Amino acid sequence: MSLSVGIVGLPNVGKSTLFNALLKKQMAYVANFPFATIEPNIGIVPVSDERLQKLSEIYNAPIVNATVEFVDIAGLIEGASKGEGLGNKFLNHIRQTDAICFVLRAFSDPDVIKKGVKDPKSDLEILRLELDLADVEHPDAPSFKSKPFLVILNIDEKQVTNGQTLEASYAKELGLERDQVIAVCAKVEAELAELSDEEQREYLQALGTRHSALDKLIQKAFKTLGLITFLTAGEKEVRAWTLRRGETALSASGVIHTDFMAKFIKADVVDFVEFIKAAGWKSARELGKVRSEGRDYIVKDGDVIEFKIGS
Repeated sequence: MSLSVGIVGLPNVGKSTLFNALLKKQMAYVANFPFATIEPNIGIVPVSDERLQKLSEIYNAPIVNATVEFVDIAGLIEGASKGEGLGNKFLNHIRQTDAICFVLRAFSDPDVIKKGVKDPKSDLEILRLELDLADVEHPDAPSFKSKPFLVILNIDEKQVTNGQTLEASYAKELGLERDQVIAVCAKVEAELAELSDEEQREYLQALGTRHSALDKLIQKAFKTLGLITFLTAGEKEVRAWTLRRGETALSASGVIHTDFMAKFIKADVVDFVEFIKAAGWKSARELGKVRSEGRDYIVKDGDVIEFKIGS
């Protein structure tokens, strides 16, 4: 399932720096799993999931993460809905994505010129107004209003430890839900992307935080798209598969292979915590922790599933 998030912003807000950090994550992912697709303006990045590491320890198997696709969209300027700048080309690129990630400047670097940028609240109003006007101009095109969105505040390095407070404050100012706003220092994330895992941990510790804001962004983007993951585990690999929330075991089987839907018999399902306690399928079955579910079962995030397929 390939779902994408368009990164949108006014000029000089740090959008390209952020996207380049995402590309570094993509390249690290591709180094391990070369089947991922790469295009010049697309970053396919893994969704960090600690559950996979625990499954991998049981089977000593390689990990395959779920992914989110980020699309770097050329900078918007006021008047884009009427053809200013890249105009319609820009808007068409956004229409093709499943969600929008608005990048707003909240950093104070005087060396980066504020070209058409005022403050986060005014800038978000400009961005959303241009998309609303484009909907009016092109009523037959897919509506921007229907797309879920996130807001990224590109903050100063010195503000990293205060990220959560800033998110809450700006969410209130912008009239958004708390979970829609993410504070990210694109400069820090770009620097982190160049480091080894151990060096990243040391750098984050020096900044007074434990987690990369980019990982938080990726996870929130995944949730914004209305997605969950179900898990499969065995000696060949442990893997997170992407599914829309509320979909059935039959649909989940089709995510693995379309032929599975026609040949579906049942799904063996174990709660993730119980699966880890049992240390694998064999003991989980012996302990009676495995449920046999039919095609209409609504898959839950974190379900460990093994599909039974007929010939």
